[in-house]
Amino acid sequence: MTAAVTVARSSSAPSVVHVHAEDGRARTARAELPPLSPRMQLVRFFSAFVFALSFAMLLQLTVVSRLQHSSAQQRMFDSFRSVLAKGSAPIGPTDEQGGPLALGTPVAYLEIPTLGLREVVGEGTTAGVLFDGPGHRRDTVLPGQVGTSVVMARRAAFGGPFDGIAGLKKGARLTFTTAQGVYQYVVIGVRGDGAPLPPAPKAGSSRLVLVTAAGRPFLPSGLIRVDADLVGQPTGGPARLFTEDTLPGAERPLANDSSTMWALVMWLQALTVLCIGFVWAWHRWGRAQAWVVFIPLLLLVGLAVAGEVARLLPNLT
Repeated sequence: MTAAVTVARSSSAPSVVHVHAEDGRARTARAELPPLSPRMQLVRFFSAFVFALSFAMLLQLTVVSRLQHSSAQQRMFDSFRSVLAKGSAPIGPTDEQGGPLALGTPVAYLEIPTLGLREVVGEGTTAGVLFDGPGHRRDTVLPGQVGTSVVMARRAAFGGPFDGIAGLKKGARLTFTTAQGVYQYVVIGVRGDGAPLPPAPKAGSSRLVLVTAAGRPFLPSGLIRVDADLVGQPTGGPARLFTEDTLPGAERPLANDSSTMWALVMWLQALTVLCIGFVWAWHRWGRAQAWVVFIPLLLLVGLAVAGEVARLLPNLT
């Protein structure tokens, strides 16, 4: 806006300055935001959804899962040490009431000095159990007992406890502590899929098999097995509740766990609602405000979704 200024002088009056607006008034204009087209709404929605899910999945597998594993191991160690001191640690597949041990119940403590590995072993080998550390396959005896014991753990995600077992050399020592004592095993070989089987164990002896995924981290392409024989005399143990034929499919190598699909669906719905709200806020409030308000929520719900998706990945990933 421009204005004309006129100055009038008089001998009997002070100078007066008159200001005249050329257009007669000041105008203020406020630009209205154009309506967001349906196509742009979809683009922003899917961009937010894919970003939240992919970033949360990456964060879950590489950072959060390791923290989760570390925290779980500390809890399991405290619990197992306590029941060992009380003499109430399990020696078989049932609890004190005679029911099946709950999945994830600590049953042994594994040490592999050459790898610097110290892990509490839980009962069962579902994806959820292996979130917390190695798991004991329930159709096999516990370490230290007569027969063959199988312990499985992840290669990369959730701490990757068995990441280095492929490098174990013949003669390397493994130590298991259970309710029945401390047992030492000696590695007799490492094999992949299709490799010759080791000699059958002698009658009345104890063998251990460690199992994890082969291939690239997070991209399993088979199995790695470490065979080890017990040094000394094994102990007896109760009969197992499962056989190789009756073991649930979710506990087999490279299986997934779909038992909590309902939780995944609910978290996906929550993520969808948040992404819709994010698009609305972007248009109504502005980009900066939308990011500030919704990013923490998208990340939190995205991590919940990623945690459920991780159950659908092969359990030795």
